[in-house]
Amino acid sequence: MNRSPYEVIVVGAGHAGTEAALAAARMGRRTLLLTGNLDTIGKMSCNPSIGGQAKGQIVREIDALGGEMARNADATGIHFKMLNTRKGPAVQAPRCQSDKARYAARLKRVCEEQANLSTLQEMVDDVWIEGARVRGVVTKNGRRYEARSVVLTTGTFLSGLIHCGLTKSDGGRMGEPPAAKLSGALAGHGFEVGRLKTGTPPRVNGRTIDYAKMQPQPGDERPVPFSFETRLPLPLAQVPCWITHTNERTHDAIRRNMHRSPLYSGIIEGIGPRYCPSLEDKVVKFPEKTSHQIFVEPEGLDTLEVYLNGISTSMPPDVQEDVIRSIVGLERAEILRYGYAVEYDFFPPTQLRPTLETKTVSGLFFAGQINGTTGYEEAACQGLLAGINAARAARDESGIVLPRSSAYTGVLIDDLVTLGTREPYRMFSSRAEYRLLLRHDNADRRLTPLGREIGLVDDRRFSLYERKRDEIARGRALLGRKPELARVLRRPEATLPDIDGDLPELSSLSAEAREQIELDTKYEGYIARQEEDVERSKKLESEELPEDLDYRSIQELRFEAREKLSKVRPRSIGQAGRISGVNPADLTVLIIHLKKLARRGESTASVGAEP
Repeated sequence: MNRSPYEVIVVGAGHAGTEAALAAARMGRRTLLLTGNLDTIGKMSCNPSIGGQAKGQIVREIDALGGEMARNADATGIHFKMLNTRKGPAVQAPRCQSDKARYAARLKRVCEEQANLSTLQEMVDDVWIEGARVRGVVTKNGRRYEARSVVLTTGTFLSGLIHCGLTKSDGGRMGEPPAAKLSGALAGHGFEVGRLKTGTPPRVNGRTIDYAKMQPQPGDERPVPFSFETRLPLPLAQVPCWITHTNERTHDAIRRNMHRSPLYSGIIEGIGPRYCPSLEDKVVKFPEKTSHQIFVEPEGLDTLEVYLNGISTSMPPDVQEDVIRSIVGLERAEILRYGYAVEYDFFPPTQLRPTLETKTVSGLFFAGQINGTTGYEEAACQGLLAGINAARAARDESGIVLPRSSAYTGVLIDDLVTLGTREPYRMFSSRAEYRLLLRHDNADRRLTPLGREIGLVDDRRFSLYERKRDEIARGRALLGRKPELARVLRRPEATLPDIDGDLPELSSLSAEAREQIELDTKYEGYIARQEEDVERSKKLESEELPEDLDYRSIQELRFEAREKLSKVRPRSIGQAGRISGVNPADLTVLIIHLKKLARRGESTASVGAEP
């Protein structure tokens, strides 16, 4: 039975799915959000936090484009901290602990209240495809839901398998069934499939923790919200976190029981995250380290459940108990939930265009962990872009691609579709070559005009942006008329208040505008150099490569380059240059080949390079 048609269908209601569905609906598309369980919309499956290194920048970019994650984090955050404040502005990043239950409850309510968006509890078993175009989805009940665009945001549920010691069970999260058929159906449609693994630590009862033995970690006295429209004070009470460490007793408990680890006994086949390793991995791979840091993080204001960030494990329950009670401050801690690992299918993202649309099926988009990423923030920004582009595709509009020079989100997506990934991908500031331009504090200046153009930034929000933009321009103009004050401000120890007496007009500007004026002036030379680099790279990005170019017929290309280019099918010479195995000589061959074809006016599909 065919259900009434929608323009966009989103499958999965985690961080990617909710952003995708809200974006499409807010752009005026009739949107359906399908999930296996309505009670888990927006659920924080693992750690109760948002933001962090590079991730905080992504959250502010989501906000600047008109997404929801930043507003949700501000409304439900209970501990805010700006990271790396002793370092330069390019690597500073906001982070917060969220009230886990409130985070999900608020996001569920936002989805329920959103115009043009319907939510429905149905498990999807297949994608409905006719020819090379998506038509909709097929649910477990055999119903067909029709749409012009479909976004898959399946998280860890594709053929999910949970491991706790040598015991394993089917599931995408503990206590929740997997999507058992969808992965196989996609493979049947010709998609390449891989296998990854992630994990989670045990949670303990805060009543049984001896906090006096731990190092307290208070939040910032003046929190920096994620959303550019949030104003202090924040709505929820702020609480501290704590730090403790593993020790040799902890590590001995792991070593004695390594034969019972599913990770090291060969039971787990999926590849785990390099930058968020399990405790077993830490003990094995860093034998010289006698301790590892643990962040003790409350999960909410209405619960005593505490998350132990840093000791993800899939060891058996009795080993987890020995591990926990060997740690200072946790000697009498009661475990509420045991840690576990989950294996799941993903689809290598080189099968996607930079819009996150699949190359072989028009109108079908993938976002989040299905693409091999890890982390709420990485999922959410993909969901937002996939939702935007699915909405545009539903009405035959061209897709939006964020350049690497304009957003961490652009870096992430370009890395995925160009390089692919063999392990869960996590964003770091070191991945962004233009990170001084991509600071968390200027995300609105970079992306809000685009969000407005797309249709996700409303009048109120855009007026706030315009006021700040105009204040920055006025302040920069004032400084431009007094270059001696600009020189003073460039000194490392100088701040804007140091020159207010000589330029009192600056003191009337908002704190947000003053911050941007100070940073722009202090780092003006460095910023100018990065902008020059961006301009050079734009020339390569503007050299577009036809989608139907037959790379295998270009004999001057090395064999490896022909194979890699044929698989990725880059959009431009710039993207081609970022493919592993394609060197500068190959790019020169491509440029010469394109010029020859242009002169001859021939089709790129069937003609190779001239001898």
